Amino acid sequence: MTEMNPSMPKGHLTEPEPLHGIKLILATIALGLGSFMNVLDISIANVALPTIAGDFAVSPAQGTWVITSYAVSEAIMLPLTGWLSSRFGEIKQFIIATLLFTLFSVLCGLAWSFPVLLIGRIFQGIVGASMIPLSQALIVKSFPVEKRGMALGIWALTTIIAPVSGPLIGGWLTDHYSWRWVFYINIPFGLLCTGLIYWLMKGRDNVPVKKPIDAMGLLLLAIGIGCLQIMLDKGNELDWFSSNFIVIVAVVSVISLISFIIWELGEEHPVVDLRLFKIPNFLISCLCLFIGSFAFYIFVVIGPLWMQTQLGYTPVIAGMVMASTGLLAIFAGPLFGSQLPKLGARRVATFGYICFAISAIWSGSMTTDVDFHYLQASRWIMGFGIAGFFVPLTAISLSRLKGPQIAAGAGLTNFLRNLGGSIGTALGVTIWQNDAIRNHAVLSESINPTNLQFMELSNYLTGMGLDEPAQLQLVDLLVSSQAYILSTNHLLTLSGLIMLSLIPIIWFAKPPFAAGGGGH
Repeated sequence: MTEMNPSMPKGHLTEPEPLHGIKLILATIALGLGSFMNVLDISIANVALPTIAGDFAVSPAQGTWVITSYAVSEAIMLPLTGWLSSRFGEIKQFIIATLLFTLFSVLCGLAWSFPVLLIGRIFQGIVGASMIPLSQALIVKSFPVEKRGMALGIWALTTIIAPVSGPLIGGWLTDHYSWRWVFYINIPFGLLCTGLIYWLMKGRDNVPVKKPIDAMGLLLLAIGIGCLQIMLDKGNELDWFSSNFIVIVAVVSVISLISFIIWELGEEHPVVDLRLFKIPNFLISCLCLFIGSFAFYIFVVIGPLWMQTQLGYTPVIAGMVMASTGLLAIFAGPLFGSQLPKLGARRVATFGYICFAISAIWSGSMTTDVDFHYLQASRWIMGFGIAGFFVPLTAISLSRLKGPQIAAGAGLTNFLRNLGGSIGTALGVTIWQNDAIRNHAVLSESINPTNLQFMELSNYLTGMGLDEPAQLQLVDLLVSSQAYILSTNHLLTLSGLIMLSLIPIIWFAKPPFAAGGGGH
């Protein structure tokens, strides 16, 4: 019988014995699948948006609500992971969440109207938000103390590979079958995952604690995070603060979130444990995850966007370029994790930041005639970069957490990672477009009869039989191409420099970084 440890928070039992042998392998696969299908669902639907909008006869702008509805509901629920797992039990909460996520995936695939699809996506986000942090918490607890670094490395693969492979898988399914299979693909993963976890972890759950529901905190959180996510998702489309709608949701978000923080700090049973930020290692890792995710999503979003709009790549081909970033990560993630106590989390993170910066700056030195293979080559080393980013930061974030704090902390870190990614995506696309417009204006100033190069090109095109309007149209296309490559290069280089700026911050974290010690 497992005994209560008085030093643990109320409702927590001393941790059960780690799993071993085939059970440990199966549990790792099952928890990894749960996290993978959830992260995959964020990116896989992006590629299918034009087809979905066409099938339901809605505008492309309305079609983006397939993504926004999921992102908003998930963002609201992620910080609640600790409260939910404490109230219902971590394993029970994970199993229920995964089953319901699978069920609502079926509803999305069967959707007979656009509103039904949106309802399915909202509920996917609500029930699925806790899957990622709980898979992280449970996979760490399933491994022996000395192998928890490897556990983190294996878990990190789901957050690395899924966003990269999502567009590739989504494009292939949409092209060869139907956009509905973007959602049906979750069915076998969800059923296998829940079946294995129920069998392997029966009787290992924490004791639920019936805390009072912090209704006011929950309401303020839902309004604040919901409005913030809507602002980020729709800001670029509505031209940001020139839109009254964006101004209103921004003001409501700021007021609600400030009120939420004040309320939670004075609440006896807060719905989100903000006191975790008093732990220095947790605070530092959250800061680095937030800023690093901002830089990472600029890299992940802007590159494919440029390839598809300027190089004419299909989503599948652009996805193949980006998929190369995950190849080295498949090996680097478990390698870094297993060697984390020996190499030290801060050293691994520093190496990862440097690799990310090298790849980003290399990718930010392209010309308009770059080819597919060169684009892939410039992203290979990014595998070391993203593995060196996620694995040690996850270890550092959990290094001072105990019992139920692990699930609560994992929920907060994943929320901040998603928020950093949302801000990076929204601002990145806006800056990319505005910078390209400025570059186009500057370059166009040199298109005049006093420019010898322009006159030589004009004479050459005249000799090719093109009249003046056709020549100007062709020159405008060339200028636009140059304007967007300059904008793309600036942003990718910026993402690398941002990641380098995290190196001094991570060294403020204090070892040991793994349960039982180890790591520098």
